[in-house]
Amino acid sequence: AKQWYQRRVRESNKTQLKKTPGGKLVYHYATKKTQVSKCGDCKLALRGIPACRPVKLASLSKRVKTVNRAYGGSKCGRCVRSRIIRAFLIEEQKIVAKVLKAQASKK
Repeated sequence: AKQWYQRRVRESNKTQLKKTPGGKLVYHYATKKTQVSKCGDCKLALRGIPACRPVKLASLSKRVKTVNRAYGGSKCGRCVRSRIIRAFLIEEQKIVAKVLKAQASKK
């Protein structure tokens, strides 16, 4: 049983009057346009994730909404790669600083 409710006439509720074969005028409610999911860092569209309304996304399974990678479904592959490289280089920099400090204390 479908629950009916009063729809307000707003910008978000696009309607169209249609005439049925029986001659009645009825409202057809247009669905809102979907937005594609975007990367949190670079704001580019995420590939592999369907563009659909939030209610539809909730009903989809997890494997459809993500990609099999760290940050899959929220960050693009390029941004994840740059994050990993950045973290690695920072760790390397810390090691180099420690070695230089040890060499300076020996002298």
